[in-house]
Amino acid sequence: MELIEYPDTEMMMMRLADLLASQIKQALLTNDRASLAVPGGTTPGPIFDNLCSIDLDWDRVDVMLTDERWVPESSDRSNTRLLRSRLLVDRAAAARLIPLYADAATPEEKLDDLSAGLDACLPLSVVLLGMGADMHTASIFPGADRLDHALNGDDLLVAMRAPGAPEPRITLSAKVLNGAFNRHIVIIGAEKRAALDKAQGLSAEEAPVSAVLKDCTVHWAEA
Repeated sequence: MELIEYPDTEMMMMRLADLLASQIKQALLTNDRASLAVPGGTTPGPIFDNLCSIDLDWDRVDVMLTDERWVPESSDRSNTRLLRSRLLVDRAAAARLIPLYADAATPEEKLDDLSAGLDACLPLSVVLLGMGADMHTASIFPGADRLDHALNGDDLLVAMRAPGAPEPRITLSAKVLNGAFNRHIVIIGAEKRAALDKAQGLSAEEAPVSAVLKDCTVHWAEA
């Protein structure tokens, strides 16, 4: 794991957007298409705001989430809604969205269809992850019902239910995340930095983020 510390979050978001764009461009030099997987939540929004305006061949880029809450886009808890409003705009509006949600009561009903769409984009060119204070990443939570499957199984996508998560989730598996050519984690604040340090001494079952730290670059700013 490589840790990069930044003097402030604004600089981190700008530099990380430039780095992601550079790695996408590099992937497009030797491939017809490139793939980018990103988290939802509040942290990556400023990265998206910077990334969406960068000049690259967005029409050759597949964009997807690392995980999604099983809610429709009309919900303010939809990560897909965030992507459409802050990343898939400006120049990046030309990118192709690979969905992690479909209209069904449970994620299990659509896993095969969604996995087929994802499979065509593998291995991923670039992955950006977040991390919670509980040391989860994507929707691979400690204590989740299919934690072992997400960490050690061969499936591309895993439906997850976890304590404290109000709706079912769907997540890229550790196998998919670790197969990406470039992997980054972005975290902000002293609490998450302490959680990252703690995770390195724990098992993946206790701290799921530790399953993806090898050869990963972590980007951190205090505030």
